[in-house]
Amino acid sequence: MARAYRLYFSVEPRVPNCEPRRCRPWLIGIAAMLLLAGFGCRDRQAQSGAAPPPPSVLVETVAAQSIPRVIELPGRIEAIRSAEVRARVDGIVERRLFEEGTDVRAGAPLFLIDSRDYEAALQQAQAALNRARAVQGNAASEVARFKPLVARQVVSAQEFEAATAALQQADANVEDARAAVTLAQLRLDRCTVRAPIAGRVGRALVTEGALVSAAGATLLTQVNQLTPVNAVFTQSNISLLEVRKQIASGTLAAPAADRAQVWLTLANGDDYGEPGVLDFTDLVVDPSTGTQVLRARFNNASRILLPGQFVRGRIVIGTIPNGLVVPARAVQFDNNGASLSLVADDGTVVRRNVVLGPQEAGQWVVKDGLEPGERVIVDGWQRVQPGQRVDAHPFAAPGHS
Repeated sequence: MARAYRLYFSVEPRVPNCEPRRCRPWLIGIAAMLLLAGFGCRDRQAQSGAAPPPPSVLVETVAAQSIPRVIELPGRIEAIRSAEVRARVDGIVERRLFEEGTDVRAGAPLFLIDSRDYEAALQQAQAALNRARAVQGNAASEVARFKPLVARQVVSAQEFEAATAALQQADANVEDARAAVTLAQLRLDRCTVRAPIAGRVGRALVTEGALVSAAGATLLTQVNQLTPVNAVFTQSNISLLEVRKQIASGTLAAPAADRAQVWLTLANGDDYGEPGVLDFTDLVVDPSTGTQVLRARFNNASRILLPGQFVRGRIVIGTIPNGLVVPARAVQFDNNGASLSLVADDGTVVRRNVVLGPQEAGQWVVKDGLEPGERVIVDGWQRVQPGQRVDAHPFAAPGHS
């Protein structure tokens, strides 16, 4: 640029009808305009090198709230009532009287065992009872005849006592025969095998023509009550002791005994929509595993839950009053533990270490290191450093406007 100025001053242009002395002011004006243009270029260059605007970040303002405390445990479905149907008499199975896999009522006939031997035994016991009753009647008549004769000393006291003893023995024989009839009737009734409980009957484990045994307690089928059902979980005794400690200290508010809800996830990953209620906690610790048994009950009106099915349970063991949560994506982990990036009141970034609690539904519970009303950087903390000024915008969680 200076070289150009020198060129203008050293060369006098040839202007028609213009003397050099008269044209010199005109040349000086042109040089001044060129100088001003050069300063304008420098100003534009200076403006192009100015500091960039502060980076944008998305923040969430932390607010105290009641947070459900949830533990997730593996479990298994058990029928609330389960009955093994076994043979109680010896014999040959004649017929199966049910459809496999259907619901049956209590007392419904399931199998029919050949009963002819037991019908004959019942008739024999009935005959023995009739004989005992005949002897009893004769002995009673003899005592009735001897009683007035003893008063007149026509019959000796010894004969009367013998008649009385014979009557008592006849009475005992009648009772014994009556019991034999009852037993024979029970055995005959057991030839028709009935469902001990209402529920869904499984497959038949014997077929027609099979020999079943009362001594061997042959298993015929099984009946399970499916409405309601139980879900059984195991939890470490140490974890339960920690929960009790939190309840005692007030950091965890326990639900009512009949209000602890349980949600299930099925083996295929689907959520079971109907919640259950935690109704039992075993007071015995398994010495081999150090665990306790927790049990929840589900109505299971849709019959989706089946005995033996594996599930995962989310048990709401209480609520954390005035708890603080942050999105999981806002938490930073390094060798020093967990930390958060915050936006201070002056718009600068502050990094702070925090103590985390449990994680639930994509959010971390913050136990220490955070106060209500502070702004946590959820998105964009990777691009900023502590002390840097940022442009903060509210973070909208997925599914929220």
